[in-house]
Amino acid sequence: MALTLEQFVSRFVLQPPLHPRPSAIAGRRAAVLVPVIASAEPGLLLTRRSAQLRKHAGQVAFPGGMQDATDTSLVHTALREAREEVGIDPQQVQVIGVLPPVTSSTGFAVTPVVGLLPAALPLQLNPDEVESAFTMPLAEALRLSRYSGLTLRRGRQQHQVWLSWYEDYFIWGMTAGIIRALGQQIALP
Repeated sequence: MALTLEQFVSRFVLQPPLHPRPSAIAGRRAAVLVPVIASAEPGLLLTRRSAQLRKHAGQVAFPGGMQDATDTSLVHTALREAREEVGIDPQQVQVIGVLPPVTSSTGFAVTPVVGLLPAALPLQLNPDEVESAFTMPLAEALRLSRYSGLTLRRGRQQHQVWLSWYEDYFIWGMTAGIIRALGQQIALP
């Protein structure tokens, strides 16, 4: 099914997010930008993290990171991190809302900030943080049947992890969970 940008925005704005998630340790907050490219066929911008990073090396992710003391909000955090990682000017992002925070494997409450980017916006990848960036068609990204669940056990706790492939990219964990939650929220027919 084709998905227009107008359909996505209206469904996102009109549908409240599903199932609030438990928050992480107080004070450990982060944010990611969920960048939707406003083109004839809307896309979702994703990155592959540098293989040289200490944590989550080589994983597919959204631009984002830890909230700094100087950040005025978690939206500010997401926009600052997107500028640092992929060179997106915050003035070029139309923020349309946020999803409920998710808890990362490292104990951060991560707030996904959904924003629209102009089509053909040039990126400047920071090679210290990002190996590559790619666009996945939004309709494909939000198709719930593309995600498989896997239950992992850490100690006495069970965690549901979502997995998916797109071309040569393995999308899993928090990133796949955020995309899947967005797909659940807008519930395409």
